[in-house]
Amino acid sequence: MTLICAIAMQGAAQVPVSNPISIRVDLAEPQGPYKPIYGWFGYDESNYTTMKYGKQLLTELHDLSPGPVYIRAHHLLTSGNGVAELKWSSSNVYTLDANGKPVYDFTITDQTFDAFQKAGVRPMVELGFMPKDLAATVTGVNEYQVHFPKNTVSGASNNPPKDYAAWSELIRKYTEHLVQRYGKEQVRTWYFEVWNEPDIGYWHGTPEEYFKLYDYSVAGIRAALPNAIVGGPASTGPTSDRASAFLDDFLKHCLNDKSAANGGAIPLDFISFHPKGRPTVVDGHVQMGLANELKAVENGFRIVATYPKYIKLPIILSEADPEGCAACSMKMNPSNAYRNGPLYPTYTAAAIKALFDLQDRYKVNLISMLSWSFEFEGKDYFEGFRTLATNGVDKPVLNVFRMAGLMSGERVSTSSTGQVSLDDILSAGVKQTPDVDAIATKAEHEAAVMLWNYHDDDVPAVGVEVQVTITGIPPTVKRVLLEHYRIDGSHSNSYTAWKEMGSPQTPTEAQYAKLKAAGQLELLGSPEWLDVSGGKITISTELPRQATSLMHLKW
Repeated sequence: MTLICAIAMQGAAQVPVSNPISIRVDLAEPQGPYKPIYGWFGYDESNYTTMKYGKQLLTELHDLSPGPVYIRAHHLLTSGNGVAELKWSSSNVYTLDANGKPVYDFTITDQTFDAFQKAGVRPMVELGFMPKDLAATVTGVNEYQVHFPKNTVSGASNNPPKDYAAWSELIRKYTEHLVQRYGKEQVRTWYFEVWNEPDIGYWHGTPEEYFKLYDYSVAGIRAALPNAIVGGPASTGPTSDRASAFLDDFLKHCLNDKSAANGGAIPLDFISFHPKGRPTVVDGHVQMGLANELKAVENGFRIVATYPKYIKLPIILSEADPEGCAACSMKMNPSNAYRNGPLYPTYTAAAIKALFDLQDRYKVNLISMLSWSFEFEGKDYFEGFRTLATNGVDKPVLNVFRMAGLMSGERVSTSSTGQVSLDDILSAGVKQTPDVDAIATKAEHEAAVMLWNYHDDDVPAVGVEVQVTITGIPPTVKRVLLEHYRIDGSHSNSYTAWKEMGSPQTPTEAQYAKLKAAGQLELLGSPEWLDVSGGKITISTELPRQATSLMHLKW
């Protein structure tokens, strides 16, 4: 009986309910600029940048957006042999010779940044972690690097420097080298971020010692490139009192104190922190924690908004994800099973709109929701890491970023009879009725509507019929071309294709080609020309649970 019920529910998931959801889009009612907050990505293992599938994926990330795509990576300054492991990489940029004199080696650094350049992406230069010869209190053979799944941040690579002036000189030399190799005008467009999550185990010093590190880092950067873009603190999402206080105290330090490095004012060009969700397993299924991520964002925006000097500074959510460990596969954490299928992109679509709404509410300047997801070389297909691709095969989540890249111009007004309000999501998540909602944009000669049917609980459920009414089309336009893209169980979904072919770990050449094709963003049907009447059109579609659509209009 249990099996029969399960099969019946799977079938029911494709049957729309009788009462359609009405979504209205008014192109004549702008809501603010649509900024490419989606065009930012990052990963722990900086050495994956130069590997086969890493280089391939960087090119794909460049191609998903008309504007710059930024890449942030850990371990740009860590000592080691340049071989990646889970949650570990190295550049060996700094050592001391037999006489205790610094030796700077940019060989691995150049390979990493050259790969960024070749792919056409821009680095977000995260200054971390501490070189072994500069780290305070390194003793014992195994105290610098700790191997995953042990607590990798417990090693001395996360120690403060034993000499802050030497650290500042390293940063000056590092920045100077980047400027010499890639040009002042290009490096001027990069973002330099000091460290990663210094409010938790990634930093083994006090908050005050991090503020000192920030001062000496910025002094080193600006000595080599006076107009470099600098910021931080890259702290965790401010949901706890500790994390909130850290972000607040950092802003107070930059506003009120003098630089420990030179006694001058403390530069701050952007503010960064890391909101995360919290999925769990409930009654045998994954339940997402969208509310947790959005609460962290709201608290961070609220803190920034209390500082008139900083309220308009760019805010970079330099890790913004459904949870906190990209390298923890679903084998390790069953709650991470959301990562392979259409739930992950639908969660991301709902988060994009909520982030813009929170930005508008607090009147701050959000420019990035950086997805801490890339790829892992040499792992099983669809092992359940938080990745954009697996063995060179794009996963469904990459396609929601491709959808976002097709949107441009101004955000415009949307309303939905199936919407779960932002305040309700913040207070209780999406655990009762699904969130059937949309975000829309208008640019010259085009418009786009992204819509989704999202629920925190990943269980079979009936789909919905949606009627999307778009008004405000220019009066001279009589016909528009509709391109309707879809991510769901059977579209833009390499995971479904992989399972249908028997989940091979050594796919044949023909199977691999099929998987590659299935990983691309797919049209739901052929493009079609629609007649416009009175500046209005209505489009009907069936939207399964955990599905995302993009209706792209051209005229």
